[in-house]
Amino acid sequence: MAASAGHAALAIARLGAPGLMGKGGFRLKSAAFDDGEELDPSFTADEDDAVAPPLEWTAPPEGAVELVLIVEDPDAAGKEPACHWIVWGLAPQKGQLLEGETPPRAGKNAQGNSEWMLPRLEEGDRHQYVFQLFALDTRLDLSPGSSRKALLEAMEGHVIAATILTAFYEGQDDEEEGDWDDVEIDAIDFDGK
Repeated sequence: MAASAGHAALAIARLGAPGLMGKGGFRLKSAAFDDGEELDPSFTADEDDAVAPPLEWTAPPEGAVELVLIVEDPDAAGKEPACHWIVWGLAPQKGQLLEGETPPRAGKNAQGNSEWMLPRLEEGDRHQYVFQLFALDTRLDLSPGSSRKALLEAMEGHVIAATILTAFYEGQDDEEEGDWDDVEIDAIDFDGK
């Protein structure tokens, strides 16, 4: 998949540097998918009751005061990536966010709310989702619901380590298999006779 304009505008492109990536063994992973694999529909708008995927990370390097998670779709239309989730206030230690867990502090996603923005794509469209975890040397003083712009500005000059995890997702067919609208209930032999 070719890099889009949104890749250059990812938070990691703005705040990261080669020496910070994986510094001290800092690593982000998920029990739901491996790096570069497909995102399960249960974390997207293609399924009812969808939630954010589970994430876990190793301890950040010494000097970390707070962790920040930013999830972006660089393949979205426009110059900026679509922000699916911004979370801060994570303890600077080995940790996790369980599937569907509400984080300590969250900012506004691209839809203007503070939840995991469910990926929603047309059938056949395939986008990349970049989960970026940053270790900071300071505590952020941001109000809940702050914007991506405000978060990135507050993080400038304070990133001491970073790690990324990527997933892909392709839009699904809206047609549900076995649509009950086409079934004549009176024609079903429930007793098997």
